[in-house]
Amino acid sequence: MENFKKYNPPKIWINNKENGGKFANINRETSGSTHEKTLPVGKHPFQLYSQGTPNGVKVTIMLEELLDLGIKEAEYDAWLIKIGNGDQFGSGFVEINPNSKIPSLLDKSNNQPVRIFESGSILLYLADKFNKFIPQKFEDRTECLNWLFWQMSSAPYLGGGFGHFYAYAPEKYEYPIDRYAMEVKRQLDVLDKLLFDKNFICCEKYTIADISIWSWYGALVLGRLYNAGEFLDVKIYKNVLRWAKVINNRQAVKRGIMVNKIKGNPSSQLHERHSSSDFIHKTQDKL
Repeated sequence: MENFKKYNPPKIWINNKENGGKFANINRETSGSTHEKTLPVGKHPFQLYSQGTPNGVKVTIMLEELLDLGIKEAEYDAWLIKIGNGDQFGSGFVEINPNSKIPSLLDKSNNQPVRIFESGSILLYLADKFNKFIPQKFEDRTECLNWLFWQMSSAPYLGGGFGHFYAYAPEKYEYPIDRYAMEVKRQLDVLDKLLFDKNFICCEKYTIADISIWSWYGALVLGRLYNAGEFLDVKIYKNVLRWAKVINNRQAVKRGIMVNKIKGNPSSQLHERHSSSDFIHKTQDKL
């Protein structure tokens, strides 16, 4: 195929060369820790170890939403894990998440600390623990989980597929970009049709399905992912854009996307979060 290198796979794949692209320095075929590093622990019930990626902000948004409801038990310390530096391969982090991916959460409010990893699992854990942002009627709960798991299974096409080949690969190739662009646009069309006569993803209530999907697809149509808004012509998904703007205006969302953020305007970054006053101080710093 034109503009695409031909590759004849060997019988057995061997990692014998640098694969190139962003994050190449941390890619490897084995799991486990690469160095000894104890994780910091704060005073709050929840200890979050994360970075402000789309998966990371799901959890900080959820925790901030719970705090906005007056649930003090949802207080948390957020510690920055710089994935570009390989912090996720430290021994302490691997103890919480053997898969070495952010976000990872430790709940210290029980007799024995509970580890929770995978962003969808964390959202579900928090929703069930506090009985918030998830429908209680069995059928509605099932619909909510349909869309939560839709996001978990669909976003790898957006991030690891489209995002990698469009923004991070060492060279741009037409075939993979076209392949994943087509799938991402199909997914946006799914959401646009769903939201044609709805304010939220399911059951006319703001739920963990909205939080999970917004963190990826809301960010995409708002022009915050991969500088790909024009390329994907996201403005045509009017219903998704309307929904994304509504959620973007929630105060908990505005705070949540600041936490553990390391890109963009420094005034929008709160590398660590240990108190609600951290946001006030950050705002004052901007003045």
